[in-house]
Amino acid sequence: MGERYYQEDIECMPREKLRELQSEKLKKQVQHVWDHVPYYRKKMEEKGVSPADIQSIDDLHKLPFLSKADLRDSYPYGLMGVDKKDCVRIHSTSGTTGKRVMAFYTQHDVDLWEDCCARAIMATGATAEDVCHVAYGYGLFTGGAGLHGGSHKVGCLTVPISSGNTDRQIMFINDLSATLLCCTPSYAAYLAERMNEMGYGPDDIPLKYGIFGAEAWSEEMRQDIQKKMGIKAYDIYGLTELSGPGVAFECSAQKGMHINEDHFIAEIIDPDTGEVLPDGSEGELVFTSLDKEAFPVLRYRTRDICKLNYEKCSCGRTHVRMAKPMGRSDDMLIIRGVNVFPSQIETVLLNHGYGANYQIIVDRVNNTDTFEVRVEMTPEMFTDNIGEIEARQKDLTDGLKAMLGIKAKVTLVAPKSITRSEGKAVRVIDNRKI
Repeated sequence: MGERYYQEDIECMPREKLRELQSEKLKKQVQHVWDHVPYYRKKMEEKGVSPADIQSIDDLHKLPFLSKADLRDSYPYGLMGVDKKDCVRIHSTSGTTGKRVMAFYTQHDVDLWEDCCARAIMATGATAEDVCHVAYGYGLFTGGAGLHGGSHKVGCLTVPISSGNTDRQIMFINDLSATLLCCTPSYAAYLAERMNEMGYGPDDIPLKYGIFGAEAWSEEMRQDIQKKMGIKAYDIYGLTELSGPGVAFECSAQKGMHINEDHFIAEIIDPDTGEVLPDGSEGELVFTSLDKEAFPVLRYRTRDICKLNYEKCSCGRTHVRMAKPMGRSDDMLIIRGVNVFPSQIETVLLNHGYGANYQIIVDRVNNTDTFEVRVEMTPEMFTDNIGEIEARQKDLTDGLKAMLGIKAKVTLVAPKSITRSEGKAVRVIDNRKI
């Protein structure tokens, strides 16, 4: 089977032509924002920039950044770029502090977003012949709606099952011979575990591909899900602020996610100075939406730390690839001055033969951070032999120290004793009053 594309002429467009397209769209978008979004126009005026200063994507760095704080300050309608009567939908992030982030869509915005998700689906190898089982949450969360719409564009038979009720999910996957599974990676891991418990091996499961995103996951977790379900698992990236999933997606090469550059320009900046970094540098990812009408964001700071790869990809797509983010800086913990990403901990656990069910508990006692990782034993390793448990705990403590550079207290717990996730997994409990 050759590589499959949804919009081959755009996905494989020569880079020079792509740059011209981006420059043309950027000029229009900056004018649109200047004319219709007073909040951002004021930011531009404060920086001494007007639309006349933006003649190509080389001028992008002149524009001011937008941050999550700006989105909260302008809640709910302050960043809207069209009249409310022209909007057909909202989505919203599950923010934990302050106001939620509210994103608006015209019908045109929805169509382009669904095209992006359709590209992601076809990049897995799926076609109109496939049955697409969407177990992302539906509602305000963008996951369900994005992949649902994208699978319709491809022509798949779509099962809009949403999240939860795991045994019913497995019944539908089997009875309808679902071939593509879309959900969070932690829920995919849980489905795989439950299927194995029910006696299904990889050859008994009809699934062929999976699109898993919305939370950080490691390469080891991918291999584990692929092995248990007998599928190829693909990463997808997106933010509600930019539309939702489908901003970037993995192709058959599985070496980074292609950013849909005809719709989004990516930059990597130094998170401390805001300076744009040279190609190939690691830093904070910043996005500009080129086509969004209702909720246009220019130079939005994602807080995701990653790098971009401009090398030619074996799949034939020319759009730049982003590495899997090391973690979001709102996922990132600073413990005793050290940056700790949950995905690093997950890597150590999976390398030591544990599953992906764990919890990180951080607290502060006498002005010193305490750091505990609770890890479920697998049924095979479960024992009441204290000496054996202590030896295993020490082994994991050493592995985590080697990865993170700081010591964690490891507590092994019985199988199934950590609450399972049907949406985004709650991995971190930070009890510090900082």
